[in-house]
Amino acid sequence: MTSAEFAKPSRKQRVRTLWISDVHLGTRDCQAEHLSQFLKGYHADKVYLVGDIIDGWKMRGGMYWPQAHTNVIRRLLTMAKRGTEVIYVTGNHDEFLRRYSKLILGNIQLVDEAVHVTADGRHLLVIHGDQFDVITRYHRWLAFLGDWAYEFTLTLNRWLNHWRARYGYGYWSLSAYLKHKVKTAVSFISDFEEAIAHEVTKRELHGVVCGHIHHAEIRKVGEVDYLNCGDWVESCTALIEHWDGHIELYRLADAQARDAQLKAERVAG
Repeated sequence: MTSAEFAKPSRKQRVRTLWISDVHLGTRDCQAEHLSQFLKGYHADKVYLVGDIIDGWKMRGGMYWPQAHTNVIRRLLTMAKRGTEVIYVTGNHDEFLRRYSKLILGNIQLVDEAVHVTADGRHLLVIHGDQFDVITRYHRWLAFLGDWAYEFTLTLNRWLNHWRARYGYGYWSLSAYLKHKVKTAVSFISDFEEAIAHEVTKRELHGVVCGHIHHAEIRKVGEVDYLNCGDWVESCTALIEHWDGHIELYRLADAQARDAQLKAERVAG
């Protein structure tokens, strides 16, 4: 069994909503195989694609598009064909799509932001989040420099996980680890969360679902419900709304660990 197969539940699960962000299709570090397996495991009424699904920045410098990336697009189109409402919220890496905002093609919508009402009545702003990142908005050259440094850590990450897999270890993200340890990164994340929570309060909404910073989290920022989808580059995370309105943070690493434990128990039994 491959590590990607661990992401698939034992049978297709009915859920109310899925949120995924920062897939970065068109880059070598996109975990497209894991994402395809994840999507195959769920039937959802709505799927929100919360920005940076396609990496237009990277594709300017050359084309990289393996079959696995096409499979993600095909999976989403199949879900839309079978009745799932797919809402594509634009981000900064796919900002070329913002000129087509408000486009509707069958069950697929393209928007810059949306408001989602949960089953328990909460109104959540769904937005990528680059609008609240001072570096992205006002210092684009610095954003591109940061993107290069980030890509370098992802390259190290790719080789590290190659050797971890060979020795039987699960997926681990070096870049996510550094985000938790480097003081400036922690400060940047905190400032981002505060800025976006302030906007939600101003709009008199209950919370926000966003992406952009590749740091998955569900927590309270003051009175605001802050939910970040994370990404499918380093951490492989998503948000899942169940039928009672409860929202769960899915982590591939946790799913792999659970499946490995179940497999060990079956062998032992």
